[in-house]
Amino acid sequence: MRLIRGGVLKRVLPMSEAVKGVKRALSAWSSGSCQVPVRERLSLKLGDVLFMPASVDHVVETAGVKVISVFPGNLAQGKPSITSLMVLISSETGEVEALLDGTELTRIRTGAVTACGTELLAREDARIGALFGTGGQAMTQLEGMLHARSLEEVKVYDQFRERIMAFIEAARPMAEARGCRLVPAEDPEEAVANAMVVTTVTTSSTPVFPGAMLPMGAHVNAIGAYTPSARELDTETLTRADLVFVDNLKAVMEEAGDLLIPISEGAFGPERITGELGEILLGLKQGRSSSAQITVMKSVGFGALDVVCARRALDLALKMGLGEELEI
Repeated sequence: MRLIRGGVLKRVLPMSEAVKGVKRALSAWSSGSCQVPVRERLSLKLGDVLFMPASVDHVVETAGVKVISVFPGNLAQGKPSITSLMVLISSETGEVEALLDGTELTRIRTGAVTACGTELLAREDARIGALFGTGGQAMTQLEGMLHARSLEEVKVYDQFRERIMAFIEAARPMAEARGCRLVPAEDPEEAVANAMVVTTVTTSSTPVFPGAMLPMGAHVNAIGAYTPSARELDTETLTRADLVFVDNLKAVMEEAGDLLIPISEGAFGPERITGELGEILLGLKQGRSSSAQITVMKSVGFGALDVVCARRALDLALKMGLGEELEI
């Protein structure tokens, strides 16, 4: 059994490789070659524990389960709000093949989902972006945005200004290497103004920016909310959207308050969901067709993304002689 720690995972699964894996997982899901039960959630007093099993029959059949904890209060203790462990299982023997740092895997593959959503739906000439949230997933979200589009400026907003400045300081080398300037936003309105790619990756349960402020032609990646009662997007964002794509329609209709709340209000209907990202990749649905369209991509994440990316990481680690062999 191989142990793949976070540092090794970063080496073997750069954003370019993660995007390839995510595209394979999205396509496999939309073509029906995955088993992905809706995640099980234990709601504890201080946070949630999620269990995400999946199998993917794509080139090589692979199975696994990720255990992920979301404890927002950890931030006040200087700890990540999201921690996780990925267990990769052999489809031939049922034995555990590898344990991977699921926290880093989640960050990388979730950033890659944003890269895919941005690549498939954002304007080609997008140069201004906005990032809401500066927690553990913010760095790879920014990297995903910059991987997909040549953004010259990204405005960063968080409720706490000290977190904004700390994040900008940490992310500046990566952003500047890609020709992007990071600037702090004073408020959500300033962050959204003129932004053509907007990404939300917060633990907020209420909308983080006013949809009325979205400029025409903007694309929104909604990443943070994952329960029926939590939302990062307001109803106006959804009603103004020309195209609404999701990563996994079944999971979104169970878990995504961003869509379920407007549906319960009668302001948005399920028929307004254009389709899944995988359907664009498979050529079954069309993405953006006009520079003026407002587009939304809602992701709740699902197990096939983890399984495919973990499989790719393990294969590359073995090829490069990285990771540690464990005996139990």
